[in-house]
Amino acid sequence: MDPRDAFRAERRAAIARQGADEGFAALSRTWFDRSAEHRYSYNFEWMGIPIIQYPQDIVAMQEVIWRVRPEVIVETGVAHGGSLIFHASMLALLGRGEVIGVEVALRPHNREAILGHAMAPRIRLVDGSSTDPATVAEVAAIVAGRRAMVVLDSNHTHAHVLAELRAYAPLVPVGSYMVAMDTVIERMPAGFFPDRPWSRGDNAATAVEAFLAEDDRFAVDRAIDAKLMVSVAPGGYLQRVR
Repeated sequence: MDPRDAFRAERRAAIARQGADEGFAALSRTWFDRSAEHRYSYNFEWMGIPIIQYPQDIVAMQEVIWRVRPEVIVETGVAHGGSLIFHASMLALLGRGEVIGVEVALRPHNREAILGHAMAPRIRLVDGSSTDPATVAEVAAIVAGRRAMVVLDSNHTHAHVLAELRAYAPLVPVGSYMVAMDTVIERMPAGFFPDRPWSRGDNAATAVEAFLAEDDRFAVDRAIDAKLMVSVAPGGYLQRVR
């Protein structure tokens, strides 16, 4: 056996044991809850633009992108644009592809920062609600014929995320991923988001559960959950398996 393959096999086994460690999982959730109180995900930038993600998820997305090698990444919800820049930089390393950022209300200063960035040639912005049929049709036309990945990171309510999952699933080929961010809301303390329309019982995680119950083409990549332990998207890395 190639020593590299042996190393990977050993790590897969170790990661599986880690994922089954209930004490470690409890500590990880306690740490996450405390970190959220400090708005920890706001601490980081990618190539000078706020990314609003946990480092663990950034690394996990890098691994997925390198493995899938998509030609286009669709991201709903742009915010400051750091994730767009990150995804574009990963595609630049692959030497191909573009990122489509869908946003219903992109602030002018964020648009300016994104379009003025070195990664801008690999970014296309689509203005509109990610669940509007016209927006979905526009994105589908851009993606047509290319290997795609999808990242859902806009409105995190059950109804909105479920509509996104249904709308963008057809764009994802077998082996690629559709990632629903912020499924961790279901694990957060009750009332943690008093100024948001989502909460425990009404969020991305409940939408993923409903989606998987009706669409067996996708499955949760539990190996990613076991590897990360700390993530905003537990159970949200959905791979198309058929």
